[in-house]
Amino acid sequence: MSSSPSPPSPISSFLEQTVSVVSSVAGYMRLPAIASTGFAALVTSLLYFKQKALIYPSSIPANARTDIPRPSQFDFRDYEELIIPTNDGEKLSAFYIRGRRRGPNSNVTVLMFHGNAGNIGHRLPIARLLISTMGCNVFMLEYRGYGISTGQPDETGLNIDAQTALDYLSDRTETRDHVLFVYGQSLGGAVAVRLVAKNQNNPNYNIGGLILENTFLSMRKLIPSIIPPAKYFALLCHQVWPSESLIPSVKVPTLFLSGLQDEIVPPIHMKRLFDLSTAPVKIWKPFPGGDHNTSVIEEGYFEAINDFMTRVTSDDPMEKI
Repeated sequence: MSSSPSPPSPISSFLEQTVSVVSSVAGYMRLPAIASTGFAALVTSLLYFKQKALIYPSSIPANARTDIPRPSQFDFRDYEELIIPTNDGEKLSAFYIRGRRRGPNSNVTVLMFHGNAGNIGHRLPIARLLISTMGCNVFMLEYRGYGISTGQPDETGLNIDAQTALDYLSDRTETRDHVLFVYGQSLGGAVAVRLVAKNQNNPNYNIGGLILENTFLSMRKLIPSIIPPAKYFALLCHQVWPSESLIPSVKVPTLFLSGLQDEIVPPIHMKRLFDLSTAPVKIWKPFPGGDHNTSVIEEGYFEAINDFMTRVTSDDPMEKI
């Protein structure tokens, strides 16, 4: 007689809930793809005049601006809920969650940038697994116009927010000497690429590595996939996010996590970013069954991040070859 399957762990259940929540944006993003050719003019108008609402759906899922899960709901005990000011007058919500103090990676902090829907609370199960697997600390930043952060999101503003987070960690006594891994999912990957490219050579920032998941070459190159009728008008997109042109300049070790069933960002985008990378250490990790939002629950996802971080932070130089 075969044994009954083991019940899912609470962390796995939380992670699946996270995927369910953020997956609700997928239909929203793909909706224009079913538009008829005759509808192209309207879609093109939306692309130009309403592109910020399309690209930054901060109110999806419902109540995403008001219903923000907190670390205490996921059994975190050692954390801070922060409000951090930007230099242009906005106030950003953030969580700083500590791993085990004096643990093997207690001097490592992951700076985490999420995708274009939901809020940081929806990604707390991911933080839980990062901490339980790696023993690191996690800093989760909420972009302007998301969650309880003030302001309205756009490319310029999100780049200011990312810089604000990096400056905060570098100025904070507790974290100024930490090795920082910048981790971005989807849109967050574009935010991460820009931040690392700009700051990697500054001695005030100890950026150890870059981790990208299901990130696009540029918003203009993504448009034909998500809004086919507007493919001839992609140049009208002023929210560019030019990761394709920035990734060759990134010289820190880089991990590429790619869901090969991604229905939003064609996997060729991630493969092209990997090919363009000139980082001395770059690792390609595909997930054959992972789509845009489920790659994080694919087998080996967190193990790949752990192996990457271990390789980068190893004191044995041979481990880095």
